[in-house]
Amino acid sequence: MINILEHPESENSHDKVDRSTHKVGGPGASLKGTGESLQVNHIGVDVDSQYLVCKARFGEESLPVRQFDNTAAGHRQFIKWARTGKAPARVCMEATGVYSLPFALALHKAEGVAVSVVNPKAIKRFADASMQRGKTDALDAERILQFLLRMEFREWQPPSEEVLGIQHITRRIVQLKKEWSRENNRHQAAVRLGAVGKVVANDTAVNMRHLERRIEIMQAEAEAAAAASPALRESLALLHSVTGIADKTGVRILAELAALPADMTGPQWVAHSGLDPRPHESGSSTHKPRRITKAGNHYLREALYYPALVGSRKDPHIKAFYEKLLANGKKPMQALVAIMRKLLLAIWGMFKSGTTWDGAKFYKMAEIA
Repeated sequence: MINILEHPESENSHDKVDRSTHKVGGPGASLKGTGESLQVNHIGVDVDSQYLVCKARFGEESLPVRQFDNTAAGHRQFIKWARTGKAPARVCMEATGVYSLPFALALHKAEGVAVSVVNPKAIKRFADASMQRGKTDALDAERILQFLLRMEFREWQPPSEEVLGIQHITRRIVQLKKEWSRENNRHQAAVRLGAVGKVVANDTAVNMRHLERRIEIMQAEAEAAAAASPALRESLALLHSVTGIADKTGVRILAELAALPADMTGPQWVAHSGLDPRPHESGSSTHKPRRITKAGNHYLREALYYPALVGSRKDPHIKAFYEKLLANGKKPMQALVAIMRKLLLAIWGMFKSGTTWDGAKFYKMAEIA
């Protein structure tokens, strides 16, 4: 599962390996039965849609920036290079969703390579604390390498194939719905033109119906896949107990949450979604409303909006919390964001305890400051 936890500092634990398994070991790991240790190749990678920009330290040698294609062939070339001298490799990258996942999966399967996939916010905070400035792919790769060298290494474990499959489907549904909205805008514009726009209006109407059918098929596939897994089916039932979370929204939220590490805390879920309040900037007024960071999983964040909206109208406890926030001077959207944040914390608690929705507990829950 994607490791988006922030990493506590470690103490010089990066150059040890367990040769018996050919996997990079944890802090202070050594060769079993010998006490012998091996050099480790450390690589920070800035990942985008096309390229892997890499900054490496092989043993004590700092290497120039190197670039590979972000393709299956490029991944194989990277792995061969990373194992230079047959040394084990530790690789660190930021979690960038569809761009980083295939690369992370390839590294996870490779012998002698351990990979850590880190929340971009953790890298940014590390860079800010280190007073590192500038923004280029090469500088980003250097920052990621320094993070890897100085912070505790936590190896990434991929989500199960069933979870990845459901997530792929639900994210595709989001894309199709956006296509439908764009086509609907074109359709409405054509309709307003009357006879002049008749041909385009008819064509867009046909395409919208086609998109609606595709969305229905994809939704059915996602729900069937979730129902086929006892664990996912149980989690989905818990989600459906929340006011405002029905079949479509439930499987979409589940697809994002099921991919997260089991040891994450509720506040870490919130940070992962980008719903955590942004810290006050130095020199700015502490009396100004704080905005959310938005530096996280926008699929999860967007999926929580409709349940928050419905809950603020139909669930007495959520509605009471919403009205209290408005009475305290919050704007409607700020109040809805606060509900989204508390909903996520409540769902975390439900998953941990295996209990269904309790609106009274929701109202009493402390907010994240």
